[in-house]
Amino acid sequence: MKLIPGLKQLIYAMVVLFLTACVFVSCTKTDVNAIPGKYDPNGKPPGSTTGGTIGGIGATNSDSTSVALFYSPDDVAVDAAGNLYVADYGNNLIRKITTAGMVTTFAGNGTIGANNGPGAAASFSGPSGVAVDNAGNVYVADAGNNLIRKITPDGTVSTLAGTVAAVDTSNTVTSEPLFSGPSGVAVDASGNVYVADAGNNEIRVVSPSGVVNTLAGNLNAGYADGTGSNARFNNPTGVAVDVSGNVYVADLLNNLIRKIGSGGVVSTLAGGDTARMADGKGALASFYFPNSLTVDASGNLYVTDALNNLIRKVTSDGTVTTIAGNGTAGFLNGTGTATSFNDPAGIAVDGIGNLFVADANNNLIRKITPAGQVTTVAGAVPSSISVRRNNIHSLYHIGMHRLNNQLSLKSKLR
Repeated sequence: MKLIPGLKQLIYAMVVLFLTACVFVSCTKTDVNAIPGKYDPNGKPPGSTTGGTIGGIGATNSDSTSVALFYSPDDVAVDAAGNLYVADYGNNLIRKITTAGMVTTFAGNGTIGANNGPGAAASFSGPSGVAVDNAGNVYVADAGNNLIRKITPDGTVSTLAGTVAAVDTSNTVTSEPLFSGPSGVAVDASGNVYVADAGNNEIRVVSPSGVVNTLAGNLNAGYADGTGSNARFNNPTGVAVDVSGNVYVADLLNNLIRKIGSGGVVSTLAGGDTARMADGKGALASFYFPNSLTVDASGNLYVTDALNNLIRKVTSDGTVTTIAGNGTAGFLNGTGTATSFNDPAGIAVDGIGNLFVADANNNLIRKITPAGQVTTVAGAVPSSISVRRNNIHSLYHIGMHRLNNQLSLKSKLR
């Protein structure tokens, strides 16, 4: 019997999730049910609006960054003025951090929904990606809603593209195309928004007017270089675009960094066929679930290597080095590889080379200077319980909401 599109990926990803969860839980000997703020896949995480301090989980705003709280921040973007925007996944909010360190809620009210409108009148469902254009408009990959949202500088939220609670069953370009767990977004100088459409294994392009086209990939999960729909991805979760229009993809389940050049030609820039950690050039390097990336003005890529708990740099020739993190899940500021992260999920770079990391399981926003100095920008320093959570967030991030979308597709095609 022929498998429907996405079913093979569903089975593979479920096995990966199960085996990885078994390893993590057995290694940490932590009772997941005893962890405060455990994920509830059917609703809002408990305690996420209380501002509780256990593990630094919450949605508290403050003008003191030491007491501002997040819940599994999934991505971060930086505007021309240096303000940060955070996709606060567990709280269903978009947060803003000013250059003075003030943390506020930019849009969303904390409840799961898809309402448009100003500020707190709007709602999101698991925002997973965020980007900002030159005019200060913020774009959100609203994964749980299968939408791409736009937020104007005054905080007004609208839907740029997509349909709520629907999945793509064909590659037909329409005026209202459908996404499946869109995870990452990037925007170019012309205002085109690039989307890592994770559940559909495609990279999409949304014009400023909301017209969507598929740049590369098709509904079938796999690995293949090639042009346009002849290329294959396996749960692409991160996307970035450089000044020349080249698009880069964090191909999560393939453990690869891909490049899409002129004419939609897809090639593999870095990564091998094994999920592990190795620096090197091209296929000699390896990653373990790279889930987000950003590109600087010189064309260097920076990658959040989630299950390795590292921040990696990839030069234009595909040479990979580790610039921060020691490979152990934890929380430690310092310099370079004398630091630690706990499931780094999103990353952005500013105009002078500072990197900002959404450190998901630590519920922090971290900063890495060009000299490699790692500090905490915002969020409460995690307790030992939060560190012991290890990569439980990764298990959720890499596919649970996308697997739910694929289960929905399976039922629709029966």
